[in-house]
This record gives sequence, structure tokens and C-alpha cells, in this order.
Amino acid sequence: MDKAGNIACDVLVVGGGVNGAGIARDAAGRGLSVVLCEKDDLASHTSSAATKLIHGGLRYLEQYEFGLVRKALIEREVLLRAAPHIMWPMRFVTPVDKGQRPAWMIRAGLFLYDHLARRELLPGSEGIDLRRHAAGAPLKSDFTRGFVYSDGWVDDARLVVLNAIDAASKGAHVFTRTACESARRQGERWEARLRRADGSAMDVSARCIVNAAGPWASRFLQGTNPGPADKSVRLIKGSHIVVRRLYDHPYAYIFQHPDGRVVFAIPYEQDFTLIGTTDLEYHGDAGKVEIDQAEIDYLCALSSRYFSNPITPADVVWSYSGVRPLLDDESSDASDVTRDYTFELDDKGAPMLSIFGGKITTFRKLAEQAVDLIAPKLGNSHGPWTVNACLPGGDVHGPLPDNRSVLEFDRFVAGLQKQYAWLPAPLVARYARAYGTRIHLVIDQRSSVAAMGAQIVPGLYEAEAVYWIDHEWATTATDMLWRRSKLGLHLPADAAIAVDAWITEFRK
Repeated sequence: MDKAGNIACDVLVVGGGVNGAGIARDAAGRGLSVVLCEKDDLASHTSSAATKLIHGGLRYLEQYEFGLVRKALIEREVLLRAAPHIMWPMRFVTPVDKGQRPAWMIRAGLFLYDHLARRELLPGSEGIDLRRHAAGAPLKSDFTRGFVYSDGWVDDARLVVLNAIDAASKGAHVFTRTACESARRQGERWEARLRRADGSAMDVSARCIVNAAGPWASRFLQGTNPGPADKSVRLIKGSHIVVRRLYDHPYAYIFQHPDGRVVFAIPYEQDFTLIGTTDLEYHGDAGKVEIDQAEIDYLCALSSRYFSNPITPADVVWSYSGVRPLLDDESSDASDVTRDYTFELDDKGAPMLSIFGGKITTFRKLAEQAVDLIAPKLGNSHGPWTVNACLPGGDVHGPLPDNRSVLEFDRFVAGLQKQYAWLPAPLVARYARAYGTRIHLVIDQRSSVAAMGAQIVPGLYEAEAVYWIDHEWATTATDMLWRRSKLGLHLPADAAIAVDAWITEFRK
């Protein structure tokens, strides 16, 4: 970076969602110089609006996407080892609903799901009697039979942040609230103008651009290279509702709907249940996506079809929506659009790689394949490295050095609660989930609650807020309460005012 703040680099990544952050991390780890720019906050759009599952996608088997499911199942195991603090196993129950997919079809699908890829960390599927199983208690008595299978859960926004942290630790420059205003080829380089939120500009001279702009990928591509593109993005809106906890056991549910779609009901943030998602074609502003009343009614009605206590719109305490930038495969039904990904490489001059599609479970593999495509064009011969690498804070080990996985996490938390006994145990558990072995960066050398600084709002001490600012690019209350954490769900509506006031005072 020169005195004027301008930068020359190998790769400019446009987009700070999970794909962009993952590509920046992979490329930086291979020794390429990287700049990542995101026009808003990290994970502020699609990558924090998911159902938050690390899964193969059981329903995609019906669409014969066996390759996608196998790839995702392999990645499920890789990710559960890489970040056991922000990911964990979860058992899912699917009740057999008369008139929907019959039991034999569900059993066959689950058998295939269990065996499409090697499975070491998660137990296989089994049939259950809902009249005796804990998962049957909150359901209507009509549902007597079901199946249970394994998948994983992820804190999606923190997954993006951890990739950005790892990229930065390997030399990448990460700029949030910085839009790529223009980019043009000039000889063998791209000359790009970045615009910060305060209006100031920065010039980046890059040998390659990666277009990971998600919902804006097609627009960015048109802006830099007008003309017909081989591939395009189709925006599919997905919305979720959150209600007070509907049941006490740890199982999640996957419910069938007469229209063929499925909806999940998942334990969420200790005190809540997350229900979603919808699949609707979306043609509006990708930056202003909101749930509508019809979607709320749909999710409530489907949930009430199964739960003995009906869910109504009045029960909804929070909702969120996002658009999935899926590869346009000309499917007539929005729910049938492929969740797989593809690339478009324009190497007529300085290369540009555009990313289309994808799902959160396969982001690491997508990033690896993306860098495999561009690295040789930049004279870089370093091979893939992320498959066995931990994300920051994920190096949680059991008694043996090579025993690294989510199966060791409870032991890790118990040890931290003993080490930091002067902090409330639930707070230590939350820190362990968010930061893993990087927890010391938050607690540092402190040895008392008073040393953590003032409590800005319940559950948020100054020490953690300062960590977010210094290490995780947080600049607003929304960043802190809804993406770096989900504290906003547990706090009064005016909590953000107090946090923003503290940030303003801190920056003076």
C-alpha cells in the first residue's frame, strides 16, 4: 500500500460473503497477495440469511443431484473438524405424514444419504416411534412414526468472519463498507476504484478479479464487461421466522408440505425455535429483502400442521429474509433451482473469475476450485491446503493430538469454565462457541468481571466490543448484535441505541 492508500495485488475479491471470504482465505494461504472489498458488512446479506445448516441437502436427492449431495456430505465432515466452535451436530426428525412421501421412500432416501459419502463423526439414520420418542411429545397425536438422521448446524455470519480473519492473518487486506465502484482492464492488469462509506476513494491495481458479489454478480460482470454472459444469477427469496421455544428436547424437525416443499423447525439461541424457509422468485432490490405476510402465514400454517400447539403470526418475535443468488438453470419452480455452483472465467487479458450459485456447506470446496483456476494464470503453483486446516479458533483437541473434531467440544467448554470461573458459566460457554481457542483475545489477562469493562447492554462487556472492532471489522450495533453475535434476539429493541452510543464514544 502506497502513501495515498492505493494497493497493487494479485487478486481483488469483490464480495464479502462466504464465497468471497473463503476465496480470499484460500488465495492468501497460497501466497497470493489479496484485497477483499465488501460494500456493506461481512455476511450482511445472503450469508447471514441462511437456515444455518451444514448439510448434504436430503431433498436434493429427489432432484437427482447426487453429485451435489455427495460433495456437500464430504464437506460436512471437513467443516465439522475445521470449526467445531461455530458448528455442531444436530439430529433431525421427519415425521411420516399420510398423503406425503411414504415411509419406504423416506427410508430409501435416508439410506442413500447415509452412504453417499464417508461418515465418521455423525450417527446414521433410524426409524422411531413418535409415541415413545421425545421428539413426538410436541407433535399432534396423528404422527406416530418417523425417522431421525444427522446433519450439522453453523453460525453462518461467524463462519464468514472467521474466513476473513484467516485471510487477513495470511496477508490479505480486508475492506468492509467499501464498494468496487469501477474496474477496467489496462494491459495485463485490472485498475479498480474502491469507494469507502465516507466517500473517500482507493485505487487497486490487480492481476485478477474474482467476482463473488452474490446477488450482484451479474450486474458487476455487466459493468466491467458489457455484452451477453454465458451464465446468470436467479434470485430466490428465502424467509425465516423465530418464535419462543416450542419444545425442550435438542432435536430439529424437517416437515413435508403438500406443495412438495420442506420446512425446518430448529432449536435456536437456547430460548427460541427457528422456522424456515420459503422459496420464492425475487425481482426486487437485493439489498432490501423483507419477509411478507404471506410467507409468515405459510410458515405458521405448515408448522401448525405438525405441532399440537398452533403457531400464529402473533408468536413471531423476529424474522429475516435473504435472496439466494442461484445459477439460473431455467427450472420452472423456484424450489427446484440447483444449489450447485459454477464458474465463468474470462481470461481475454487480465483474468476475471465470476462465481454463480453455491450453498454455504460447499463454500470451502468452491473456494478451492476457484483458486485452482486462477492460481496458474498468476504463476502460482501452490496446491490446495484448506481441507485439513482449522478456521481461527477451531483447533480444539481431545486427549490425543490428532483427535480434533466437534466431539471434543463439550470437554473444551468445561475446561474453560473451570479456568475462567470468575465469569458466569453461560457467558464462558457463549465465548467458547464464538471464539473457540481465540477466547483469550477477548478475556486477555483479565481476572475479574470488573476488568472486562462496563456492561454496555446485558451480556455485552466492553472487552468483547473492543475485540469486535479491533479484530472483526465491526463498526455498528447491528454488526455486533446481529452478526458477530445474536445478542439482539435476547435484548430490548432499544439495545442498539446504547451500543451505537458506546461505539461513538469509543471512537472519540
